[in-house]
Amino acid sequence: MMIIEPLYLFVMVVCMVLSFGASAWVKSATRKWSRVPLGRDLTGKDIAEMILRQKGIRGVRIERSRGMLSDHYDPRGKVLRLSPGVYDGKSVTAAGIAAHEVGHAVQDAEGYGLMRMRQAMVPIAGIGTNLGVWLVIIGAMVGLTSLAHLGVALFGMFVLFTLITFPIEVDASERAKKALTAGGFLTSAEARGVSAVLFAAAATYLASAVSAVLQLLYWAFRAGMLGSRRD
Repeated sequence: MMIIEPLYLFVMVVCMVLSFGASAWVKSATRKWSRVPLGRDLTGKDIAEMILRQKGIRGVRIERSRGMLSDHYDPRGKVLRLSPGVYDGKSVTAAGIAAHEVGHAVQDAEGYGLMRMRQAMVPIAGIGTNLGVWLVIIGAMVGLTSLAHLGVALFGMFVLFTLITFPIEVDASERAKKALTAGGFLTSAEARGVSAVLFAAAATYLASAVSAVLQLLYWAFRAGMLGSRRD
C-alpha cells in the first residue's frame, strides 16, 4: 500500500526522531531546573500575577490545570492555566513557564497579529490535518488529481498553522525573559536557567514545524505536484 512505502516510512521516522528528541530535551531541562529554587520565595502563580499587574492587564484568570507540562493560555476565555508544578512551584522552571504563558496573555492584550491569525486558523487547521491526508490518499488511488491537490491544500493550512506557532512561542519567551528581568525576579544564574528551559521548549515547536513541512512535501509528491511519481 502507498502509505507504507519506503519514502513514507523514512519521513515518519525522521518526524518521530525530531519529536522524541525535542520532547526528551524539554523534559530534561524542565526537570533539571525544577530542582533549583528561586532566591525569591515566589510561586509560578505569584510571578504570573505580578507580571500581569506590571503590564496593566486585567481580566485574566489564573487556574491550576492537570498534568505535567499542561500549561497554556486560552485567549477565548482569558484564562491562564498552569500545571501543579508551575502553579505552586518555586523553582526556576516554574518561573520561566509561568512568565512564558503570561507572554501569551500580553500578546493577546496587545492584539499581536500572528496570534490573531493563528486563532482564526484553528478550525481549518483541524480539518486539514485529518481530512487533507485522506483526500490525497483517495485522490491518488482513484486517479482524481484535483481531489489529491485539494487534500494537499488543506494539509498545507495545518502546516501554515504550525509554522506560525513557532514565532509566536519564541516571542512569548522573549517577553517572559524581559518581564522577569524588569521585575527583578531572577539572579543571573536563574536567568540562564530560564533561558535554557524556554530554549528547549522552543525546540519542540521547531521540531513540529519541520515535521509538518516534511509531511507536506511528501503528500505533495504523492499528489503529483513535485516531480514525477509512481503509485
